Amino acid sequence: MVISAALPARPGRAEPRTSAAAEGLSGTMRSSLTPLGPPVSRDRIIATFPKWYTPAACLQLKEHFHGQVNAACQRRNTGTVGLNLSKVVVVGDLYVGKTSLIHRFCKNVFDRDYKATIGVDFEIERFEIAGIPYSLQMQWLEDALRENEPGSCFVFLVGTKKDLLSGAACEQAEVEAVQLANEMRAEYWSVSAKTGENVKAFFLRVAALAFEQSVLQDLERRDSSRLQLGTGDLIRMEGGLPETQESKKPSSLGCC
Repeated sequence: MVISAALPARPGRAEPRTSAAAEGLSGTMRSSLTPLGPPVSRDRIIATFPKWYTPAACLQLKEHFHGQVNAACQRRNTGTVGLNLSKVVVVGDLYVGKTSLIHRFCKNVFDRDYKATIGVDFEIERFEIAGIPYSLQMQWLEDALRENEPGSCFVFLVGTKKDLLSGAACEQAEVEAVQLANEMRAEYWSVSAKTGENVKAFFLRVAALAFEQSVLQDLERRDSSRLQLGTGDLIRMEGGLPETQESKKPSSLGCC
């Protein structure tokens, strides 16, 4: 099963149609943004950067949020990130457990009576990451990755039936999965939708990576806007108009 986490589209760019968090920050921090919908449940609060499943196939080895993201969250200077909706798209063949995985995380249930999902289905999950509200829309359908621009999303390779393998068979399957994930430039996770093993940890990792990249993109966009405006004396209004060479000349008009 392949899962992609796509970030909100930048201004001026079309949003992808489809797509499957801080050292020093207290877990009690809250965002200054007004939360949308019901309060975030405790198990959706992320105060520290979630760890990978295996260092042999992961997108980032670091253990903490990017320094700029950390600082922006502390200052509550994350722009509109808390109001945006990032998308998670789950892609895979029939019977691999796409719906079971999403239902295990979103509803904490496992339905033994499988029914194939027809068309597109989705869930929206709300998080609080480093004190900032953040939402993921989770979709599952076929061939979703074809709609994404290269580099516009994080890709994860997920095995959903960890409970069916053990011992040497499990070890061999993971060796092959890690090799495939590296070829795909994806992060590998092995989970069990049936027992719930690693499911929560996986989605917290997805949310944190998407959140961090969203904040960095927002900071980059605002920095670029400031550079376009410039920093010259003619647009700084700090207590009065700046003096120019003309204004420094004595006035030719008398007062009486």
